[in-house]
Amino acid sequence: MKLYTQYSDFNLECGTDEAGRGCLAGPVTAAAVILPKNFKNSILTDSKLLSEKKRELLKPIIETEAISYSVNHVFENEIDAINILNASILAMHLSIEKLNPEPKFIIVDGNRFKPYKSIPHEVIIKGDSKYLTIAAASILAKTYRDNYMAKIHEEFPMYNWIKNKGYPTVEHRNAIKKYGITKYHRKSFRLLPEQLKLDF
Repeated sequence: MKLYTQYSDFNLECGTDEAGRGCLAGPVTAAAVILPKNFKNSILTDSKLLSEKKRELLKPIIETEAISYSVNHVFENEIDAINILNASILAMHLSIEKLNPEPKFIIVDGNRFKPYKSIPHEVIIKGDSKYLTIAAASILAKTYRDNYMAKIHEEFPMYNWIKNKGYPTVEHRNAIKKYGITKYHRKSFRLLPEQLKLDF
């Protein structure tokens, strides 16, 4: 499917997306990207549809060719304090804030967003498979978060975050049952099904 370059007629339109919203451990990570209007790439699409190899191939292309990009993590304590939806939007806002030049329009993957300053925005369901800037943001959010999870995997290899990236796989839940939780786990999430009681 062909992805559109942008949604609005504004010169500086940014796309934003997040990764790690459904995870039990690690940050939620968002990226914001402004691409040139003439940007083209035949591989670029929603990060979930691409192999890790293709995502890693696209990362430096996006970083080199973007007019501006930014990636930000929001960590477990803040997720627990403000909830995952607010943390996801905060990560997007932090990413948009660091763009230079400032965008004139924002397109967001999903269906929820809070206005950023007075910049107009549009939420787009499955936007990462429709617009290049959102797809680019999805790639950066995913690759930066995966690299972070690979680093903290070295500290706690028993949870196998290098493979599951903190998502609630059976293996990850079994490791929580066996070893308990770490400082990287989100304590506000239901880390185990109800039949597996865990005392925090």
